[in-house]
Amino acid sequence: MSHSNLPTLSAVDLDQRYDPPSEMIVKGVMPRLLPFHVAYLDVATFFCLATGSAQGLDASPRGGEPGFVRVLDEKTVAFADWPGNNRIASLRNLTEDNRIGMLFLFPGLEVFMRINGHAQIRVEPALLDRLKEGERTPKTAIVVTIDEVLFHCGKAINRAKLWRAESQLDRNAVPSMGDMKAALTGMDKATASAMDEGYYRAVRGDLY
Repeated sequence: MSHSNLPTLSAVDLDQRYDPPSEMIVKGVMPRLLPFHVAYLDVATFFCLATGSAQGLDASPRGGEPGFVRVLDEKTVAFADWPGNNRIASLRNLTEDNRIGMLFLFPGLEVFMRINGHAQIRVEPALLDRLKEGERTPKTAIVVTIDEVLFHCGKAINRAKLWRAESQLDRNAVPSMGDMKAALTGMDKATASAMDEGYYRAVRGDLY
């Protein structure tokens, strides 16, 4: 599909189409953490991490025990980088472009929190030890200097009916990880099924 006939962003008068944000929304964008931001970070278990480079943008999920994003001071937070698929796209991006965005979801709550800032990859033993999960020590930590922190309304949660029990998907309604691997490699159904079993063991048991 060609996009050559679509208007560019500069051709759209956004100010004509959208009302300006309220004064409360504008005042709610803060350059540092306040006690209520810290209260939410203390219970946060999941966020999406956005990074970028000259090659493009990337977003990845991050999760942990409540408070896994540690507050170092009112301008700084840190979190461990735990094993994923070893693409380490976010880390590679940060070596080129240190801008970072964090979008926090709070299960059951109708609000998001966002942190935008600049990040460093750090490996000091004392910091890594502070970010341990049980006896597991991360290979690296990401330390974020906050440019702005804000809360975002939860309309998207309710549009998606995200926290409703009836919104839970039946695993058999979509192709499994094994099915997708089979489509890419031509493996047989039995091998694909075994891969599914291994996948679920890993994502539930090999967390660190």
